[in-house]
Amino acid sequence: MRMTFNRSSQLALVSGVSLLAAALITACGTLTEDFVYVSSAKAAGPNSYGEIDVYEINSQSGRMRQIPTSPFPSGGRNPVAEATSPDNLDLYVVNEDDNTIVQFIIGSDGKLYPQNTVNTQGVFPVAVATAGSYLYVADTYQPLPTCSTAAPCSGSIAVYPILTAAQAGALTPPQPPDTLGTAIVNTNISASYWPLTLPSAPTHVLTPTAITTGASGAYVYATAYDTSVTPSVGYIFGFTVNGDGTLSPLAGSPLQTGSHPSGIASGPGGSNVYVTDYANGNVHAYAATNGVLAEVGSSPFPAGNEPAAVVVDASGAYVFVVNSLDSTVTVYSTANGVLTSMGNYTTGTQPVAIGIDPSSNEYLYTANFLGNNVSGFQLNSTTGALLNSQYSPSPANANPTAVAAIPHGTPKK
Repeated sequence: MRMTFNRSSQLALVSGVSLLAAALITACGTLTEDFVYVSSAKAAGPNSYGEIDVYEINSQSGRMRQIPTSPFPSGGRNPVAEATSPDNLDLYVVNEDDNTIVQFIIGSDGKLYPQNTVNTQGVFPVAVATAGSYLYVADTYQPLPTCSTAAPCSGSIAVYPILTAAQAGALTPPQPPDTLGTAIVNTNISASYWPLTLPSAPTHVLTPTAITTGASGAYVYATAYDTSVTPSVGYIFGFTVNGDGTLSPLAGSPLQTGSHPSGIASGPGGSNVYVTDYANGNVHAYAATNGVLAEVGSSPFPAGNEPAAVVVDASGAYVFVVNSLDSTVTVYSTANGVLTSMGNYTTGTQPVAIGIDPSSNEYLYTANFLGNNVSGFQLNSTTGALLNSQYSPSPANANPTAVAAIPHGTPKK
């Protein structure tokens, strides 16, 4: 029997074939723009490890879809922070409860391959950043015998060199590029960390919350708050990165900032630094001159309730803040650090981390801790408006805590 089609049926068939072809192209990764890595803190994998969900991002719709082998074990308990190597070939995951940093090699298809595990210098790491040849981690407590949860002390920063191919290959046994080297020694204290303490009150307990780099890795900034006073007082610690990786305090550091700083981000070129204040619901903006910070006029700027994290787009035109209690993201335009609110957009429940895609500076992602999902938005670079990505929010494992991304098609090792 011969089957015949009228014109409407023919059009429907052609349309269906086109949709199938588009789906196949997308599935094969041709339209994948980025890979996004979201850590989830709630134990779900082997050995009670956390999980890392891996999403491929469609370049046309922004849709986040987990790759077939996702999720991957985080290599430790309670992963709370992530950073990619400067060459985008590796992912570093901080596991707070194990005091470890796990290095994963990233495959061409986005898959993760655990390579090395490094113990942090301090206790309970909470934040991580990379730039140039170094990885920086902020620990809740210094590694002192008198320090414990029952008797807390101030936090610290440790610096790890990110080894080149030649340096890593010279190890015994040889390791791949981007392996972390031995933590750099602070000769002032003959130990491999830099304490975050107040010169005027050295016995006060300062708890670190976030860390970032500025001016392509020339400077490092960490936020912390003084828990020895009520209400608490926030600070920014600023450092110059010396040629050997050691840190030298910047003039005026530590600088007081709000009550409970929760997130910090540096704009492109390092000319501005932004800090969210969780307790007061605002954002402090600073101009950076040779790394030294000075608060801009009219700062701080209003945010939502309990702002938890901040990110700046690659052009420096927009600043994005997630408000954990409101379950929103606030968009600001910025001119010389002065922020102007462009509106609020709904996320999943309790966003705690935010990232922007490195390929085109077009898509924004928030990790929603109580929503157990990830929200995706498309940025209009002309107006600053956000549009929900297709099928956003996307499911994640329980209690997502951090987000990092790499461009698709990064040349591999």
